[in-house]
Amino acid sequence: MRLDQLQNTYQGKKVFLTGHTGFKGAWLLQWLHMLGAEVKGYSLAPENPEDLYHLIEGDTLCQSVIADLRQKELLEEAILSFEPDFIFHLAAQPLVRLSYEIPSETFFVNAIGTAYVLDALKKLQKPCSVVLITTDKVYENKEWVYPYRETDRLGGYDPYSASKACAELVINSYTQSFFNPAAYEQHQKAIASARAGNVIGGGDWAKDRIIPDIVRALRNSIPISVRNPNAVRPWQHVLEPLGGYLLLGAKLAQDPISFGGAWNFGPYAEDNKVVEELVNTAITIWGNGKYEKPELENQPHEAGLLKLDISKAVSELGWRPKWSSFQAIKETISWYLAYERNSKEIKNFTINSIKAYSEDS
Repeated sequence: MRLDQLQNTYQGKKVFLTGHTGFKGAWLLQWLHMLGAEVKGYSLAPENPEDLYHLIEGDTLCQSVIADLRQKELLEEAILSFEPDFIFHLAAQPLVRLSYEIPSETFFVNAIGTAYVLDALKKLQKPCSVVLITTDKVYENKEWVYPYRETDRLGGYDPYSASKACAELVINSYTQSFFNPAAYEQHQKAIASARAGNVIGGGDWAKDRIIPDIVRALRNSIPISVRNPNAVRPWQHVLEPLGGYLLLGAKLAQDPISFGGAWNFGPYAEDNKVVEELVNTAITIWGNGKYEKPELENQPHEAGLLKLDISKAVSELGWRPKWSSFQAIKETISWYLAYERNSKEIKNFTINSIKAYSEDS
């Protein structure tokens, strides 16, 4: 199944999307709308007037429930009243550095919030395909050169990474206990988790993430502050993992038993780049700028090296990266340049990016 065939799966279907007001969620909302899906979103309110959700006029693309994932009864009612065919669970506390400031909240939102989604699913009286989004950081990261496979040990140094590893344990427990593939005919729920990270793309304004930090500095003609210029990351455009999630959801609907479990989505191993390369490429595309490494002390731990093995998704799902890391950076910075030129046209720019990615061979 190619990405341009996804409309056959999602057109006219009900899709429940948590985190629909966030960066990745807004991109996925726009894509699902283009595929003809009926979407109901559940998320906190967007905080920034420049958030992508506002720019794509997200309220016109879905039924929007503005609420906290920790509001168990409200979440359950939102899911059960909608009777979704698909659930994509993206809502999370997504920031590593913030997780050091609010560790218990991070664990609650990311692990218990996932359990709340699955609790509601237990009561849903219809077939449903469910893709639960965690992160590439769920692995016990030894910072070695070998890419991590879905069967490798889970872990997490910082509270964010550990909370997402906990979410994976929650997902596995609920799958085995309540949605066991061997008993699919009784429960009719197909469950998978998706692991991706270091996602870049237009419309991200989050604090302490590399692209928003770069763009803010370039807009204000100040040096970009780069904490870890030699850290290796699997940079990928936001449409790469989202295409993977959509393809995974479609495969679950076709064959709910074969496509459950965990899936890595990332670039090819040889396409990983260090932060310094990302920054220099962004400066070149923007047309000017410079960066500096600040003298920082007592900073929270951040991993220096992390790679994913994507061979399972490539061989079994038929998914593969379409855009190189260079093209991902180019598409991302081009989005922000287009926004600077004419913010009123950015919705069309976003739609055209999705079309281009979908049609790219």
